[in-house]
Amino acid sequence: MNFRSSRGEEPEINLIPMIDVLLVIIIFLMLTTTYSRFAELQINLPSADAEKPPERANEISVVMGAGGLYQINRRPVAYKDVASFSQELRRAGSGMSNPVVVINADAGVTHQAVVQVMDAARHAGYGQIAFAVEQSAR
Repeated sequence: MNFRSSRGEEPEINLIPMIDVLLVIIIFLMLTTTYSRFAELQINLPSADAEKPPERANEISVVMGAGGLYQINRRPVAYKDVASFSQELRRAGSGMSNPVVVINADAGVTHQAVVQVMDAARHAGYGQIAFAVEQSAR
């Protein structure tokens, strides 16, 4: 038996089999991974079971109709742009300390219209916004 070691040669690691194994693992992981695709998101909007709170003195009620009609504290207001609507909100909230803007939006109102009213409230300096919901039948 020859137990002599040759001191001149460095042991070398063959990387080709390791690369082959890693490629097979990557291919396996790619094929077994599931990708979920949602074409649309089905949601049901919540309804409230709570009793209606009493109206507060520092509340600005904004009613939005499906036909593009707006009312601030039961007074019809034309929506032209965010700046003019924020002026109307300031006018309605003059004399109130820290008023709450309550948005009553019809189901046919677009999301963009609600966001524009929220933006107008922010421009008017009102940070508290609430949404009115329909009370569910028990």
